Amino acid sequence: MALGGIVELDLHGYNRMDALAEIERVLSKCDSSTYRIRVVHGYHGGTSLRNMIYDEFSYGRNTKVKRIQNGSNPGITELILREL
Repeated sequence: MALGGIVELDLHGYNRMDALAEIERVLSKCDSSTYRIRVVHGYHGGTSLRNMIYDEFSYGRNTKVKRIQNGSNPGITELILREL
């Protein structure tokens, strides 16, 4: 779901491989109007998906992702595609 430049992606119930594939699919479809992907991965079931996001998308590993930041709660991670 897109909210004015922010794409929200809910990954509850996904395993690491499926979550990675879904994030990459969404990234490939983002155009210049999208500046942030808000990944809702949950927290109470563990931090496996959050750790995968940091492992796969930090340190310039994906050219579309400029940086990663924590969301408004521990169950959200935001991929920043461009600064406003």
